[in-house]
Amino acid sequence: MKPIFIIEHLEPKLWEWCVIEYKNISKIVGKRNLWFTNIKEKGRLLEKYGRVIEKSVKDLDLKNVCLLDPWAKEQLDSKGAKKFDYFIFGGILGNNPPEKRTKVLSNFIKFTQKRNLGKDQLSTDSAVYVVKQILEGKKIIEMKFQDSAEIKINEVESVILPYKYPIKNDKVFMSKELIKYLKNKKGF
Repeated sequence: MKPIFIIEHLEPKLWEWCVIEYKNISKIVGKRNLWFTNIKEKGRLLEKYGRVIEKSVKDLDLKNVCLLDPWAKEQLDSKGAKKFDYFIFGGILGNNPPEKRTKVLSNFIKFTQKRNLGKDQLSTDSAVYVVKQILEGKKIIEMKFQDSAEIKINEVESVILPYKYPIKNDKVFMSKELIKYLKNKKGF
């Protein structure tokens, strides 16, 4: 069985940027390997990217679960990753500094072990990409990262995303659709 990547949606709404990020995650791991949990509104919108579950992941009876949490004491490695059937990611791009919202989940989910991908905050799709790389045998120490990303809006304006992003093919790994969304967004 291939592992299932679970995005526990923790935002109050299903924002447009969430859908863009979730769509990118589906491209990374495939629709069959992706579940969206805690989806209360517009869930059908996500059905083309993965399985949609209205319940929270904490209400599912899952075993061999890894919750990705930057504050976990142990880092995920490829040997340890192979023993998990499910990887849970909080579907949030938190505030800076982080508010530790994902950590709350670990108090409610049975049979869960926590692992980190380093101490820095990653976007959800970046975290999924890193876990997939680890499952394929790569070590975090072998991966390149950039500490933030700057998106040029026009000649004078830009948006700086203060999160850690993996580097793939000498470029920041980020959805082109998200970049386009940010460039066209009215006001921040």
